[in-house]
Amino acid sequence: MVDVRFGGVVERIVTRDEFTLGRARTVLRDETVAVLGYGVQGPAQALNLRDNGIHVIVGQRRNSRTWAKAMADGWVPGETLFPIEEAAERGTTVAYLVSDAAQKTLWPIVKPHLAPGDALYFSHGFAVVYGDHTGVIPPDDVDVILVAPKGSGANVRANFLAGSGINSSFAVGCDATGRATERTLALGIAIGSGYLFPTTFSNEVHSDLTGERGVLMGALTGLIEAQYEVLRRHGHSPSEAFNETVEELTQSLIRLVAEHGMDGMYARTSTTAQRGALDWRARFRAAVAPVFDELYQSVVSGDEAQIVLEANASPTYRDRLDAELREMRESELWQAGAAVRALRPERRARP
Repeated sequence: MVDVRFGGVVERIVTRDEFTLGRARTVLRDETVAVLGYGVQGPAQALNLRDNGIHVIVGQRRNSRTWAKAMADGWVPGETLFPIEEAAERGTTVAYLVSDAAQKTLWPIVKPHLAPGDALYFSHGFAVVYGDHTGVIPPDDVDVILVAPKGSGANVRANFLAGSGINSSFAVGCDATGRATERTLALGIAIGSGYLFPTTFSNEVHSDLTGERGVLMGALTGLIEAQYEVLRRHGHSPSEAFNETVEELTQSLIRLVAEHGMDGMYARTSTTAQRGALDWRARFRAAVAPVFDELYQSVVSGDEAQIVLEANASPTYRDRLDAELREMRESELWQAGAAVRALRPERRARP
C-alpha cells in the first residue's frame, strides 16, 4: 500500500504498481472464480477476469435471457457456463453479483454449496450489512470479501478495454483462511481496478446508497427538473432550457471537472459565471444539507433497504418501474434532450 494525501487526510491505497497483475495471477492460480449473475457487474467482471488469465466460470439461470447473453460472450454451457447451484459448487471463490433482491432470494440455494475455505465475494455490501432483512448470514468458515467498483458494469468493462480501470473500494468482512486480504486485492486488480482504497462493508453500503439517491442520480435529476421548469415557466424555449440545464453540464463543465477539478472548471469559465456560482453555492448547500442528513439516516437505519426489498418483491414492480421511466422519458424535458442529442454534430455526420 502507498500513502496518499486527500486534502488534510492521508489514506493508504493499493495501485497496480504495488500489487501487480502478475502477483494477482499467482494468488488466484489455484482458484475457480464462479461469477453468479450476468446482469450489471457480472459480465464486466467475468470478462475482465477471463481476459486477465483467471480461471472463471459463470452461473446463471438456464435458458434465461442472461444465459443467452453469456453464451454470446463466449461462455460455453457445461464448460464455463453452469446453472447457479452448479457454479457455486464448482467455485472456490463465489462472486455473488446478482441483484440485491436476488441475493435474498437465492441465498438458500447458494449457501449449501459454500465449502470451508471458500471465499464469498461481493461488489456491494447490501446483503450482508442488512442481513436482518435479507437473511444473508455467511458461514464463519469462509472468507467474506468485497471489491466495489465506483462505476457501472459497462464502464468497468469499457475502462478495462481502454487500459485505464475504474477505482474500487475493498473490504474484508471475515478472514477465515488468513488469506482474505490477499485474495481481495488480487481480485480487485484482476477485474481491472484503477486503484483500490480500503473501506468496510457498512461504509461501502452507506456511502453507495446515499450517493445513488443523492448527487449521482436522485438529487441530480431533481435539480435538473427544477431548473428546467423554472426556465420554461419564464418563457424560455425547450431547446434553450435544456441546453442551459443539461447539455452544457454534460458536454462541457463535467468534463472540465473530471480533468481539472471543480476549481479548475471555475477557472476556465467567465468571470460572470464564476462570481454568480460562488455566491449561490452556499445557498444551495444550506438548502440541501438537511435533505442529505435525512437521507443518510434513512440509509443507516435500514429503512432504504426495506423499501428496496419490498418494492422488488412486488409482482407489479417491473410494470411500475417501466411506467415511472416512461413518464420521465416522455416528459418535455427529456423529449427536448432526445432532440438535442440527435442534433449533435457527431450524430448528424453518421451515414
